[in-house]
Amino acid sequence: MRPAIAPATVDGSPWESLPAREQPDWHGHPDRRRNLAELRASPPLVAEWEIAAAHRAIATVAAGDARLLQAGDCAESLAESGPAATAAKVAVLADLGDLVTRRTGDAVVLFGRLAGQYAKPRSQPTETVHGVELPVFRGHLVNAPEPDPHARAADPRRLIEAYRASARVLAGLRTHRQRGDAGPWASHEALVLDYESPQVRRGEWSGERYLASTHLPWIGERTRQLDHAHVRLLASVTNPVACKVGPGATPDDVVALCAALDPGRTPGRLTLIARMGAERVGALAPIARAVRRAGHPVVWLCDPMHGNTVRTRSGKKTRQLATMIREASRFRATVEGLGLHPGGLHLEVATTEVTECVGGPVPDEDAVGGRYESLCDPRLNPAQARELIRCVF
Repeated sequence: MRPAIAPATVDGSPWESLPAREQPDWHGHPDRRRNLAELRASPPLVAEWEIAAAHRAIATVAAGDARLLQAGDCAESLAESGPAATAAKVAVLADLGDLVTRRTGDAVVLFGRLAGQYAKPRSQPTETVHGVELPVFRGHLVNAPEPDPHARAADPRRLIEAYRASARVLAGLRTHRQRGDAGPWASHEALVLDYESPQVRRGEWSGERYLASTHLPWIGERTRQLDHAHVRLLASVTNPVACKVGPGATPDDVVALCAALDPGRTPGRLTLIARMGAERVGALAPIARAVRRAGHPVVWLCDPMHGNTVRTRSGKKTRQLATMIREASRFRATVEGLGLHPGGLHLEVATTEVTECVGGPVPDEDAVGGRYESLCDPRLNPAQARELIRCVF
């Protein structure tokens, strides 16, 4: 069922005058304004009642009564938005969620990295391929992965392609939910403001702003500056929201983020996703203590992937399963040692038996190139994800 049309973007959005990192270089493109106007006039991708239901589900995790599993592609492909691809992603999520339930005895709330995970922050603006310097690939929302200057040019016409692909994926999720199957909620990194801002709507029920592009938007380690646009955007909407927290964050930094994103100290409103790296998990304890003292009932998730990326001898990005298990296990021990609830995991997982990470069925880095299909960073295959869950819970 398609959500009802809500009023267009609210005028005077407070984040639009603020600086923002990781934005595409397309402001001079002749089609930008037309595509922004089309997004503003398009039906909301998610409905208010869905957002409220997702918020209630996360609140059960905040209360210690459930776990949360957030998983999916590093970067979604626009070509994989049809029913079959969506069904495969739902099946993997459901299988992993069932395993978490069997290991912990808790109900599991499922969120996919899908229906909008089309943009990626990058550590460098360019890369050199075969001696040619090119803009780096930033996800299908921005450009194409092929190492060609034309393909790598930022193109705002992709905003509409991403919107339509997201709508197809969400339609598939609703079909599963209506049948009574496991139907995960959608989540993605709210990165490209030209995609997110036109989809902020004024709720017909509440009269408040909500982000209609996804159920659970998050911001990353590179875009969590308090005086920048991404934090102000998420602070301005009623969706449940999340934020990645890396080892460089201080307790004061994170408490200030909590004050901005969860001023009402509302269970289920804010999820903090720790991505410390296996050797730096100790940085989490003082942060968690400070957040607890400040009275914020956050959900604590572990992302054991993004702090543990290395390169093979041939230069491919990879991650070691043993290292990821070590970080997730230390996360759980740290959080439980503070008397808090380890809410769950945030994973990048493929639907097929790719060979992008080392461990389990991928014996060593020489095997990494066998099926390396990620558009960006290396994902676990389902067997590796199951092994990680069994070792952590």
